[in-house]
Amino acid sequence: MLLASTDLLSVVEWSRAQFAMTAIFHWFFVPLTLGLGFICAIMETIYYRTGDEFWKRTVKFWMRIFGINFAVGVATGIILEFEFGTNWSNYSHFVGDIFGAPLAIEGILSFFLEATFLAVMFFGWNRVSKGFHLTSTWLVAIGANISALWILVANSWMQNPVGMAFNPATARNEMTSFWDVLLSPTALNKFTHTVTSGFVLAALVVIGISAWYLLKKREKEMAVRSIKIAAVFGVLASIVLIFTGDGSAKEIAKTQPMKLAAMEALYDGHQGAGLTVIGVLKPEQERTNNDNAYYFSCGIPKFLSWIAFGNSNAYVAGINDLVNGNAEHGIIPTAEKIERGRMAISELAKYQGALRSGDSDLLAEQAAKFDLTTLEGKAFRDSCFRYFGYGYLSSPKDVVPNVPLVFYTFRVMVVLGFFFILLFIFTGYKAWRNTIDRRKWLLYVMLWTIPLAYLSSVCGWVVTELGRQPWAIQDLMPNVAAVSRINSSSVMVTFFIFLVLFTVLLVSALKIITRQIQIGPGEQKQ
Repeated sequence: MLLASTDLLSVVEWSRAQFAMTAIFHWFFVPLTLGLGFICAIMETIYYRTGDEFWKRTVKFWMRIFGINFAVGVATGIILEFEFGTNWSNYSHFVGDIFGAPLAIEGILSFFLEATFLAVMFFGWNRVSKGFHLTSTWLVAIGANISALWILVANSWMQNPVGMAFNPATARNEMTSFWDVLLSPTALNKFTHTVTSGFVLAALVVIGISAWYLLKKREKEMAVRSIKIAAVFGVLASIVLIFTGDGSAKEIAKTQPMKLAAMEALYDGHQGAGLTVIGVLKPEQERTNNDNAYYFSCGIPKFLSWIAFGNSNAYVAGINDLVNGNAEHGIIPTAEKIERGRMAISELAKYQGALRSGDSDLLAEQAAKFDLTTLEGKAFRDSCFRYFGYGYLSSPKDVVPNVPLVFYTFRVMVVLGFFFILLFIFTGYKAWRNTIDRRKWLLYVMLWTIPLAYLSSVCGWVVTELGRQPWAIQDLMPNVAAVSRINSSSVMVTFFIFLVLFTVLLVSALKIITRQIQIGPGEQKQ
């Protein structure tokens, strides 16, 4: 079915909105699962070693919170994967052989690992040995993070497509190296950074819920001991988070320079680029270069160059360089990339036309351009086909993401990250001194840090996903080419249906969780 260009753009926007909405609802539950599983495993390990029934009661309470969160996370995640087939069918056809592999492994290996031992974890108390139950708890925690690994590998491939070859006969990309996809630096950094951010969030949730008990003067021993474990867990995770964030920044500088430029609102590239710590951007129409990008700002000289390339004098490309080109630094103008991409699309159309018509001479001529074992094929790839995705863009400005949104959300994420570290250190110190309940203001700060933890987590994904727009697959396929050719009204209707369903699901889950917190661990039968 052919769609008018205006309706196609509407389909793209509504499909993006629906996917973003589903992903955000799903992500409300995932990070807590990643971290809380390990916190439960640590607590049960203490119970196993000491035999203290206090720890059994405590871990069973936190397991209930984990279980509710896990169940809703699975439900929203399944819908998210279905949307690739309904709203993004062209994307699924184009790279399904690659993108589908990690998702299949996630479903077959990780999900069954979790499902098998989850039952033992929740219903195996006093039915299996302590050692087997402890092993099951650890396997559930590990399984949840292995599930995240495969999802993040798939997402990382979208950010930096590797380990593939294009088949012109089917117009599909096919995997050539599973290990290149799995072990790419982008995937490794994204996995470690994302799961450790989940560890930090889980630690903050445990601290916040424990603070509520202290405010209510209930379960003091459980609250204080939980804070001790969560604070140490959170500090260690935060340290890893800083290092993985640095690694992610270096990967972004190499593979997604426009995202890096948007994160810093860097319009004109230069050597020894500084890092903006805080700043207020001017409206879009007033921002054309670095000199007038801000109402005010302060930063660290040369720090961006050092973070991105490990060299304080390294050149960092700006938005204008990436759009208009910079011959001195070998940056091709986006307009030229668009022309080269359109040429690649045209040559592919000729190849497939020759294939359908049976024109052997034309087919042989066109096939040589896509044969990477020949000099002609390599030259065509380097000059044209590497810019295939640009051929679907209508303007060079399409490659510029929403700069203010990326700029501000990145700073919110970083500022909150350092605040969390200070909170972990301070609350941990007070808990070990057994004075954590003497300052009511601190308990309220701990409690209200829970929504800040989720805000920081969502900000990270906003930077990751909006920073690479307009690409569904970086430089290879833009959203306009990836979306399904369906009527925008269909996507619009399902958007609001999902919005209502997810809102009801979220409210229900929060009510169940808060009810379990109000009941507390002391009311449960052993």
